Amino acid sequence: MAHYRLYCIGASGNAYKVALYLNCAGLDWEPVGVDFAGGQMRNEAWRASTNVIGEVPVLEVDGRHMSQSGAILAWLAETTGKFAPDHEQRFEALRWMLFDNHKFTCSYASHRFLGVMTAEPSHPSLMAYFKARVENAFGIVDKHLASRPFMLGDRLTIVDFSLAGYVFYPPAETGFDIEAQFPAIDAWRQRLAALPGFVPPYELMNVGNSVMPVR
Repeated sequence: MAHYRLYCIGASGNAYKVALYLNCAGLDWEPVGVDFAGGQMRNEAWRASTNVIGEVPVLEVDGRHMSQSGAILAWLAETTGKFAPDHEQRFEALRWMLFDNHKFTCSYASHRFLGVMTAEPSHPSLMAYFKARVENAFGIVDKHLASRPFMLGDRLTIVDFSLAGYVFYPPAETGFDIEAQFPAIDAWRQRLAALPGFVPPYELMNVGNSVMPVR
């Protein structure tokens, strides 16, 4: 059994943040599939044993179960030293990871889910609302990355893995063409894709139960 076990589904960008970190850090890990469609995360026994919040990712290590991707990334950086922000960058790292959780990833993931993963088409006004939020958040990050290779400067950190969660899913799912619309984010994305250990999300979390688009 691997030292780190990541409970995940292939379609979860939040799980991918941690999976990509583990792989690029060269840590001993393995993905553990969760039956999202079958309701496993709603099961009271699973919640009691694995994650009371009922979400993935969950990182299991030494009998401990940890949830929330940002918290997991911070813990991994602190305990392994890999891709950790230096002392002077700690505030900036937290600032951008909170922005990611609240705006960058949140809006993009919501737009993707409402666009292709609901049983019925979402209302146009709702899609327009999230589209505008994505464009605003991505515009901020695109401008930021235009003058630096990584989010905190010249060195890759957990902040980059945090923001990378959903940007490698196909445009047919997300509804955005990052290459055409956000050139600095796309250049940053290419730098991440060139890292040793980089694998796209559905391949990296190939656990046989990925939640795929339903429309």
